[in-house]
Amino acid sequence: MTSDAQALLSSGAVLTDAALERLLPSVTTEPTSIHRAMRHSVFAGGKRLRPILCMEAARMVAGSGQIPAGSAELGAAIEMAHTYSLIHDDLPALDNDNLRRGKPTCHVVFGEAIAILAGDALQNLAFQVIADLPAPPATAVAILHDFALSIGTGVGFPSAIPPGMIGGQVVDIESEGLAPTAELVERIHRAKTGALLTSSIVCGGLLGLAHATQAHREMDTVDRLRSFGKNFGLAFQIIDDILDMTQTSTELGKTAGKDLTAVKATWPAVYGIERSRADADALIADAFAALEPFAEAADPLKALARFCVERRH
Repeated sequence: MTSDAQALLSSGAVLTDAALERLLPSVTTEPTSIHRAMRHSVFAGGKRLRPILCMEAARMVAGSGQIPAGSAELGAAIEMAHTYSLIHDDLPALDNDNLRRGKPTCHVVFGEAIAILAGDALQNLAFQVIADLPAPPATAVAILHDFALSIGTGVGFPSAIPPGMIGGQVVDIESEGLAPTAELVERIHRAKTGALLTSSIVCGGLLGLAHATQAHREMDTVDRLRSFGKNFGLAFQIIDDILDMTQTSTELGKTAGKDLTAVKATWPAVYGIERSRADADALIADAFAALEPFAEAADPLKALARFCVERRH
């Protein structure tokens, strides 16, 4: 099994896209307008990072070297939820963006009403797919619970887990134009981006535990995966903040410089670019430390994390 990040991303994207193709309604399924819009955004591109993290976490925890049954479908459900968040994030009422993954955003092509409903439909379908996973009922419920918390407003979160994606989006909107502080930017990043990234890893691990050896069952596996995800998720968003300031729209596949224009709370706005890169590296080191008991089985997850903090687009 290779731990080369590019190979992992390539093979993982193939598995994810095949699962998405199976699970999403076709463009000829009525009502066709909503299904065309859903597929437009889902298949607009992207690295499929969240489903790949999910699959690799499942593989690592299962300990067999193979991706457990249902992992691709779980990853596809997570990608549906991520895409729903992007569709809504791009709407005129939120970030008002016309470009996503190098292509026109959903509301530009299909109108605001269909775009809103396409996002809603993707979120609903994600829950349906998870409920239908080939997993023990207790495992499916645990996955559904973690996943739901990660995209929510923070209600029901244990204190050790940051509030969810929607909660982070609300704080982000309400803080626009305010002077960014360290506390504010970390709160937004851990919720808006980090929560779903972390849940992708934790949910994959939960599925992997259903197939795991006794040794992995006895480890504090979920806590370790959550620690890895929280540190990696924050590092990932710090790098995103840097790229928004240093790359062009063509390189990013989305409108560059919008964070600065909107006076958004970003890591470089508080700490500067040099300190931001150092912080991302330190977070990745802490993330790797959480996976030490998994030894070489953790190499793929580590390779993906390192790739993400060294990326240039």
